[in-house]
Amino acid sequence: MTVSDELEYLKTLVKQLNDKIHTLEDKAKNAVAPPKTPAQQLRTILIGPPGAGKGTQAPRIRDEFCVCHLATGDMLREQVQQKTPLGVEAKKIMDAGGLVSDDIMVNIIKDQLENNKSCKNGFVLDGFPRTVPQAEKLDAMLTARKEKLDSVVELEIPDQLLISRITGRLIHPSSGRTYHREFHPPKKAMTDDVTGEPLIQRSDDNVETLTKRLKSFHTQTGPVVNYYKAKGLWHRVDATQAPAVVWDNLRSVFAAKSK
Repeated sequence: MTVSDELEYLKTLVKQLNDKIHTLEDKAKNAVAPPKTPAQQLRTILIGPPGAGKGTQAPRIRDEFCVCHLATGDMLREQVQQKTPLGVEAKKIMDAGGLVSDDIMVNIIKDQLENNKSCKNGFVLDGFPRTVPQAEKLDAMLTARKEKLDSVVELEIPDQLLISRITGRLIHPSSGRTYHREFHPPKKAMTDDVTGEPLIQRSDDNVETLTKRLKSFHTQTGPVVNYYKAKGLWHRVDATQAPAVVWDNLRSVFAAKSK
């Protein structure tokens, strides 16, 4: 084979390889899952006692349906830190030892719906409403915006199982990673698997405090559940199941509503 023949052969080989690369690239592009599209409408509330899994499921709802996750406790702290007019008003009340009014909380939610771009396709509300008057004020605000709730999902779990879950909970403060002494222990006792830093147990993660919190939750939330049952919005999900199963149940609720 002459030099020119060898050169021609190599050029042909390179062309074939390039064609093969382009073919494989096209296949790879087609194989990639299409980007998530927002739900036509998803305005939902998650109700559940501390430790029921709201903090696990709400971000999944947010990501899957392209909506915003409105955790009222986090929003209130953010308003206070940013010294917004609502935050300044709320801080005065909290510093005086009072409870932030329902109107302030509803206005904080309203502010998010109006100014948070990720809320344009809907929201998942976590931590509010806790009482019937709050639910009524939330309805009035949504009605004024010509919007309405699609569903209210209660994550149900027995108190004793919750207490077992939470009193064994360990937290890595800087990242928020959680472990459990029994169900999900760290590789090394009281040590974060990723950073090697110490884990802590929250001071309020004890039986006495949790029992009080659960009693308060049931007293306040029972009427709220009945309020939404009367409107035909309430759905029950068994939160004792594995998180993946709970997620499948939640998706079924939202899929049925969208139809």
